[in-house]
Amino acid sequence: MRKHLILWVPFAGLAILVAMFKISLNSPRTKEIPTGLIGQAVPEFTLAPAIAERPGLSAASLRGGRPHIVNVFASWCLPCQVEAPQLEALSRRGMNVVGIAIRDRPEDLARFFANFGNPFSAIGADVDRSVQMNMGSAGVPETFVVDGRGVIRLQHIGAITEADMPKLVAAYEAAR
Repeated sequence: MRKHLILWVPFAGLAILVAMFKISLNSPRTKEIPTGLIGQAVPEFTLAPAIAERPGLSAASLRGGRPHIVNVFASWCLPCQVEAPQLEALSRRGMNVVGIAIRDRPEDLARFFANFGNPFSAIGADVDRSVQMNMGSAGVPETFVVDGRGVIRLQHIGAITEADMPKLVAAYEAAR
C-alpha cells in the first residue's frame, strides 16, 4: 500500500506546481504598467475622422486648455464593449472623451456605436496604429488622461470598470 502512495507523490507535486502557476498568471501583482510618457506631451499627430459624424483628432486639439480622456479602442474589441457604459458615464459628467479608432472601418464603427453608444466628441482613425504605438499603447482598450496643455497624466491599460472610475475622475479633475 505504501509503495502505491509513493507513486502518486510526483503527480501531486506536479498538480501543485500547475495550480501555483495558474494562480500566478491570473493574479498579476499590479494592473498598472508604468509608461515613460507620463508627464510628457502627447506625441505630434493628426488623424482623419474615423466617422463622418465626428471630427478627427490631433495632438494640437489636446492642447486647448481643457483636459481630455483619450480612449484607444476598436469596434472589433470585446473589452471595448465592456467599458462602453463607463465611457458614456464619463461623458455625461461633462468630461471631454475623445477616441482613437484602431484599424477600423466606418461601417463597423457605426454598428459598434449603434449597439454601445458614442461618448466621443472627436474620433481619429489610426489605420496603421502609428499614433497608438507613439503614445506607448500596445493594445485596446487603453485610456489616457491628458491635461489642457497636452501632457499625459494617466495611462489606464485594459477595459475601464466601475472600480476604475474614481481613479479616472480624480486624474481628470487634477488635470484641470
